[in-house]
Amino acid sequence: MAASHGIDEYLETIYFLAFPIGEYRPTGGGTTQTIAARVAEMLGVSRASAGEMLKRLEAEGFVERGEHKEAILTAAGAERARKVVRKHRVIERLLTDFMGYTPAEAHVHADELGATFSDDMIERIEAKLGHPDRCPHGWPVDPDVEQEENRELEALSDLAEGDAATIVRLAEHDGELLHWFYDEGLVPGALVELRAAEPAAGQFRVAVEGEEKAIGEKAAAGLLVRRTDPDLVTRDRDVSFRTEARPQPVAAADG
Repeated sequence: MAASHGIDEYLETIYFLAFPIGEYRPTGGGTTQTIAARVAEMLGVSRASAGEMLKRLEAEGFVERGEHKEAILTAAGAERARKVVRKHRVIERLLTDFMGYTPAEAHVHADELGATFSDDMIERIEAKLGHPDRCPHGWPVDPDVEQEENRELEALSDLAEGDAATIVRLAEHDGELLHWFYDEGLVPGALVELRAAEPAAGQFRVAVEGEEKAIGEKAAAGLLVRRTDPDLVTRDRDVSFRTEARPQPVAAADG
């Protein structure tokens, strides 16, 4: 299984683990075993395969071990990882903007196509696309902008009851969850309000554009949001209600 995932895919995965946000937040104490397990989980490989590749990345100078044996990208590793991430997001926009793929489909195919495009091709594609700011799932095409923006965002699961927010990004690395986000209208730009949090049950109740839904803890952790004025959500809901409830005029009878 290790042969099916190259260095770039591993570096991209470690990039998300190194800059934890949403569902990419590592669990445990950051031991070698934990890092290998999280990489293996995200790539769908065995822990042994992930461990062997981490050793290879360390030997080639892309990764070094931290105080608790966690994998940390070196300067060379981080630079290459950022290129991989940017390439992926440009290809996603190519697939959605020009080829008619849904955003969820584009994520899967971008993984498959990444190695087929050279850096020069990506520059040309990005220019043809008009230099888009974000991928279809709300992540900045430029990873440096992503890191700056991280300070402004938090997971929906971290909000308090009654808080309102705008969805900015969707966690990408779970294909089924990504499809579910779109099916439920949990998309970048949507207004959400946390109505109730039940962490013990792993469930949250949210209003999405005024429609109440129950979502699981993993989904709530994978929605990266920016807090907004609660009145925006209330006004939208009231306008929607008034529009739907407004009686229709009755035509006058002839004569």
